[in-house]
Amino acid sequence: MFVEGRVVLVTGGSGLVGKAIQKVVQDTENSDKYIFLSSKDGDLRKFEEAKAIFERHKPTHVIHLAAFVGGLFRNMKYPVDFWNSNVNMNNNVLQLCHEFNVKKCVSCLSTCIFPDKTTYPIDETMVHSGPPHESNAAYAYAKRMIDVQNKAYNQQHGRMFTSVIPTNIYGPHDNFILNDSHVIPGLIHRCYICKKEGKKFDCWGTGKPLRQFIHSEDLARLMIWTLENYESVEPLILSVDPEAEVSIKDVVNAVVKAMDFPMKDVFWDTEKADGQYKKTASNKKLRGLLGDYKFMGLEEGIKSTVDWFLANYKTEVRGRITEEG
Repeated sequence: MFVEGRVVLVTGGSGLVGKAIQKVVQDTENSDKYIFLSSKDGDLRKFEEAKAIFERHKPTHVIHLAAFVGGLFRNMKYPVDFWNSNVNMNNNVLQLCHEFNVKKCVSCLSTCIFPDKTTYPIDETMVHSGPPHESNAAYAYAKRMIDVQNKAYNQQHGRMFTSVIPTNIYGPHDNFILNDSHVIPGLIHRCYICKKEGKKFDCWGTGKPLRQFIHSEDLARLMIWTLENYESVEPLILSVDPEAEVSIKDVVNAVVKAMDFPMKDVFWDTEKADGQYKKTASNKKLRGLLGDYKFMGLEEGIKSTVDWFLANYKTEVRGRITEEG
């Protein structure tokens, strides 16, 4: 039974991270009342619809995950849409958090907000130290503005609005649409198709680039911890340790193993570009606050994601592909 306490409104509650938070809350029998929104509950870009949501639920706390997102092609083709949609959404959510006296709002940013030209490891002090990559500048600047808004609301009204910056997220309920997915869900879906059709698994590049991947359930636990414990408007990077960087080849090997795909049928097309070699982020600030948190290992995390993909392909995965693709 729900014990009177916090009412936590989670925007974007039907997505990758929202579903993970829902699972963690259920598994830990959290006594707070969590409300997970989807786009069906209203358009947060429209102030009156967003206000109706706040009036209906009267949240005391907000986890703001909702965003207008897309792959590289969509970012480059529709920069005005990315700017307007995200700025309007963020303006409405934070203004309503203020008007409804929300005690804390934790917004989710992205590592794409960091400068294109920078030094490594990236840390929280570098958010505004240079322009982001031009390919997704409109989206990145819109996300950066949340940090500006958080500090403005704190300075003028004393509000505890803050933000977190996760590294590459993956897990169950990810976006597996091939033309619009990130690396791990894209590899999982392509490997599935290759196995089903008896084809070789063609991977681009050398597999040498390094990335930090965080499983959605780890991120969910850390976001709940942030909501309950982090008392600063300064952004906080939520990431595995820099030493936990893995190569794209490591990721492919873990996907192939989890999918029970023949390793001999994996082919690396080294004529294709590797892209940026590394984007290392520092979690020193998080470690200083949280201590010895044990992150899920890559093989375990990918196995859980592949198992979910296979179990849900005919329902959620294929349905979403049909609907959006």
